[in-house]
Amino acid sequence: MATRLFVGNLPHSTTDSGLSEFVSAAGFQVASAVVIRDKVTGQSRGFGFVELAEGEDAERAIAGLNGQSLEGRRLTVNEARPQRSDDSRSQGGGGGQHRDRSDRKRRF
Repeated sequence: MATRLFVGNLPHSTTDSGLSEFVSAAGFQVASAVVIRDKVTGQSRGFGFVELAEGEDAERAIAGLNGQSLEGRRLTVNEARPQRSDDSRSQGGGGGQHRDRSDRKRRF
């Protein structure tokens, strides 16, 4: 199974291909690279994921890439955690708390 790396503190100008080229230039084979973007604005959120090709050593890649500079920004690289399966992310800013509006005091 290919290893997925989290890459944080990316410059907002970084593209998917730019991230892939950066990792490849460091001597690692990349299966895919994606910079996460805001759904509304399309602007980079400052992090992304790189999937290394089969046979690549994740620990060696992390050691070789973590702390490296890309456009003047020091990158944070570690093994990506599995995506959460709970619904906590989809509940919005209210944390899933719904209040009945009738319990509010009305002020006129």
